[in-house]
Amino acid sequence: MSGGDSMEIEITPLLTENVKQLDFVQSIDIPQEYYQNTDIKALQNVVGKGQLQLDGEEFNLQVNVTGEMILIDAISLEEEKYPFTCEVLEKVPIKPEKMKNTLDITEILWQNIMLEVPLRFTTVDDYSKYQGDGWKLTSEEELKVENNPFNDLKKMMGGE
Repeated sequence: MSGGDSMEIEITPLLTENVKQLDFVQSIDIPQEYYQNTDIKALQNVVGKGQLQLDGEEFNLQVNVTGEMILIDAISLEEEKYPFTCEVLEKVPIKPEKMKNTLDITEILWQNIMLEVPLRFTTVDDYSKYQGDGWKLTSEEELKVENNPFNDLKKMMGGE
């Protein structure tokens, strides 16, 4: 890692020595500007464990990424930890004109982490404290069971 803001793998052994595979375990620091305009408030304890193999004109990258996202709860609006795991399998072309001694995989990992962000996230189990004068928050299960005005309409139309 260079500068503490990306994940770079030293690839010289794959290119110059008779090494077939590089194994690595590395802490990943995704730069804040990556998730600035997303639902992610912070990323913590992100670790990549994987292998990099040389395969002709490309690298085969396999990484298991684990960590915690800090997300805003959809109901309580509090910051909550959301543990995640993702498996990254990518073929990365070797570009001789851009050859360095390292391969930066931060962007690849970030794209895969983004796929793990839930559409709606909550840790709230008890909806009873979310109510006021003339309104209350109900779960989807309660909506299906309670006296839903559309149930009468469904019966009139012959549906269940």
